[in-house]
Amino acid sequence: MGDLLFQILSMLLMVGFVTVFIYILVSYLNRSKKPSSSAMEEKLDRIIELLEQERKRE
Repeated sequence: MGDLLFQILSMLLMVGFVTVFIYILVSYLNRSKKPSSSAMEEKLDRIIELLEQERKRE
């Protein structure tokens, strides 16, 4: 009985390690992903706005 319990616990431990590894991998990939298109659009709008202000000053 104790042997079976040990096997179940070690199996759960291995599954836990794999789950944690996959979670860390996915969170790292999500963090390194490029910024979303809406954020890029906002930056481009700001650049265009600044360029128009610069053109008006000249």
